[in-house]
Amino acid sequence: MLTMKRILAAIIAVLAAGVLALGIPEKVEAPVGQVAQYNAEAPKTVIELQQFRQTSSIHARFGGNIEGTATLVNLNPVSNAWFLLTLTWNDPSRGGAQETVWHLENPKPREARIVLDEKYPSGVVIADGSNRSPCDLFQALEQGRTSQQIYYPLCQGRLYLRNPAKGARTALEAATEFLRNQVWGGEEVIDIFHHLLEDRYRETGELQAGKASANGGNPAGGPLAAQIAPENATRLVAPIGMGVTLESQSAAKSGMTPGAWYPAAGNPGVYLSVLQPNLVDPAILHSYPKLVGSLDSVELSSLCYLIAFDVDRFELGYSLGTSFPEVDWSTRVLPAMKNPALPGPDGIGTIAPLISTGLIAPEDGRRTVASFTGGFKREHGAFRYGELASKNHGSHYGFIQNGVVLSKLQPGLATVLVLDDGTLQMKTWQDADNRLLARVRYARQNGVPLVEFDDTAQATAPGRFVNLWGPGNWSGSENDKLRTIRAALGMQTNHNKRFLIYAVFSDATPSAMARVLQAYRLDYGMLSDMNALEHTYLAVYRRSGNDLSVEHLLTGMSVLDKSAAGQVVPRFLGYPDNRDFFYVMRR
Repeated sequence: MLTMKRILAAIIAVLAAGVLALGIPEKVEAPVGQVAQYNAEAPKTVIELQQFRQTSSIHARFGGNIEGTATLVNLNPVSNAWFLLTLTWNDPSRGGAQETVWHLENPKPREARIVLDEKYPSGVVIADGSNRSPCDLFQALEQGRTSQQIYYPLCQGRLYLRNPAKGARTALEAATEFLRNQVWGGEEVIDIFHHLLEDRYRETGELQAGKASANGGNPAGGPLAAQIAPENATRLVAPIGMGVTLESQSAAKSGMTPGAWYPAAGNPGVYLSVLQPNLVDPAILHSYPKLVGSLDSVELSSLCYLIAFDVDRFELGYSLGTSFPEVDWSTRVLPAMKNPALPGPDGIGTIAPLISTGLIAPEDGRRTVASFTGGFKREHGAFRYGELASKNHGSHYGFIQNGVVLSKLQPGLATVLVLDDGTLQMKTWQDADNRLLARVRYARQNGVPLVEFDDTAQATAPGRFVNLWGPGNWSGSENDKLRTIRAALGMQTNHNKRFLIYAVFSDATPSAMARVLQAYRLDYGMLSDMNALEHTYLAVYRRSGNDLSVEHLLTGMSVLDKSAAGQVVPRFLGYPDNRDFFYVMRR
């Protein structure tokens, strides 16, 4: 008999076939020469790393008597979001040949095409359906570059020039980098900080008797509740540290049923839940004993905060920070895995001339309802131990933004990805998945899975590396100092609905994380980042007219935001940051 999960998988397959029938191919063929550049074990530019790119050139005019050539590269025509425009001309007054490169962004990639046309030598043509609108772009670029705007509007806002920005850096990051680079160096500083930070953010909830049925938990159409011990079903927990307002005033005052979901106020389709591992169904806590370590009393009683987003209502975006993650070599890789002739594992050592702003673009920002931090920096985003350390240059974590490969996706790694049609997936990437590359708009890898769906048992199971510090690259100390604040990202299916879930564990090892995610019956779950509130940050936005209210999954995360003229200026949405991040947009 088919289970509900298998039936849903069949439905999704039918829907995918419908998408293909609309003209979106499952596999997009790249020119042979560009595929060779992509695969070459040789130094290259970030442009040569884009095997699906399309390039066009025209004879251009820049005003007055200055003429030259304009070359436009659509870095991924399926995503159709990022372009590089190169202008070359001869200027004897400046010593001859001149060249400038501009990083442009199309704010409406699903509707508008940006093209060069010989009939309009002073700019580009924006094609939207049957409408073709010329834009005298070339003269405006210098003004845009000298402006203070990170996203400078061109062509009446139908195109943006991306300008460099300086991303914010926290005091903790500054101190860590100083110790790593100037004092101890390497992994030793990580051990130091784990001793300093262990249990720093730990929270526990006071359990009390209550009437769970009357406090607004588990509304119809919401995520699956966690499987908890029966005796805990009538108890309530007061999550003092949670900063997102609940729709249920009863739950806000009296407490929340552990593992139940509660609608967030002012944002339909967003839900909150809290749980301690010691409240989980004992059958789950005792399952898969060879894959999961035993939990100590501290992490058993430490609170986990979860937020879920209805995928029917929201879609996910991803952005690099102004500095991280980088694309050069991680110092963690084994000497045999490093090719000294290459500046990085993919042949690039920088993403220049592309510009990473560390800020949500205006078109996306207007419909963003939440943002949260991404994954490990490149320094820690590769393997030193285990099977993944001995293949693919040490298996550096890959990432893609707006269809542009900035670090190749590596097989065997936990991956969250968004296709060009907005479809959200989480999976362990395999070589066969490279057929999807042209259609991947956003992707981020971060280690190995915490949980996966076990088809044989028809249940959520821990990943095979959960209890293996080195092969799992869980960070922390080799001496098992793994307990700290950690965040996870996962997917859950409840009948015909899918939910993206972000969880912050106030004090946990990967084993405790796996047990909680098992209890919530996730289809897939992976580590996000760890060790501090700035690395596990999540903010939710509520809008009322021109007013923006900012709330945080944990109240202490508010220290990461800024203020101006008495208004909160939120991280990622209001000012650029040096770390990569995800953002959730209303469809």
